[in-house]
Amino acid sequence: MTLCIKTEERIKFSEVDSMGIVWHGHYIRLFEEGREQFGLKFGLDYLSVYEKGYFTPIIKTEINHLASLSYGDTAIIETNFIFTKAAKMIFDYKIYSKNNKVLATTGRTIQVFLNLDKQLQITNPEYFDTWKTLHFKND
Repeated sequence: MTLCIKTEERIKFSEVDSMGIVWHGHYIRLFEEGREQFGLKFGLDYLSVYEKGYFTPIIKTEINHLASLSYGDTAIIETNFIFTKAAKMIFDYKIYSKNNKVLATTGRTIQVFLNLDKQLQITNPEYFDTWKTLHFKND
């Protein structure tokens, strides 16, 4: 059970190393861009979550580098929200080169809910249960 969005991001000169390929740490920023666009499209953006009284820090990041992106490439960031009943958000990512269709990177992030006092929430916030019901009603 997933929801998916694809986002395009042009690789900037400031993101490449002396070999002209994207420095490995910038792929995390591409994951962030995918999550940001996902949230805006599906009503789960950071400001909305904060306004409901929560932070959603990342507690785990996995990344697999398979090929390189280069300056001038356009990255296609495929961001998939993975359904779970637990009080957390799981996103899987695939980053492709639009120029040559090569899969460059895969990964996953896991986020949890903290209230504004930074206390871990072990059950889903009510708004998040409602959001999941809306988007996964038959699952």
